[in-house]
Amino acid sequence: ARMITRPFPFNSFYTPNSPDLAPRIDPRDFVLNVTGLAERKDDWTLRQLYALPRFTQITRHVCIEGWSAIGKWTGVRFSDFLARVGADRHAKYVTFRCDDNYTTSIDMATALHPQTQLCFWMNDAVLPRQHGFPMTLRVPTKLGFKNPKHIGEIA
Repeated sequence: ARMITRPFPFNSFYTPNSPDLAPRIDPRDFVLNVTGLAERKDDWTLRQLYALPRFTQITRHVCIEGWSAIGKWTGVRFSDFLARVGADRHAKYVTFRCDDNYTTSIDMATALHPQTQLCFWMNDAVLPRQHGFPMTLRVPTKLGFKNPKHIGEIA
């Protein structure tokens, strides 16, 4: 915990690389869309997501640009979320479409890894806008570009 990086660096795929350009999402209107190979394709509100069992971990974020930082992240294990929505665990990939127009996917083995986490809090506070509010996916086993922010749809 004493090694947590403060302030945690900001980066993005858009240019200029500025936290001022991060999406402004109203928490009252936000819904997470679940699509793809899942039995339960209900939309999720932040209130529902925040009520899920919490898991906290301190992990290192490694950027493809050559820097790294340590953060404290709280949210739900992604494998638990996938179980709740009845995701087909035999699917090859899980795709994330984000409200900053970023799209990425991870393989199912990575999605089910015990450290892969949908995060709603960072350093014991609501996830800041520049770091992905309302949620980011933390994948400590992958480089940072595989950690989508501002997730609006999981397929």
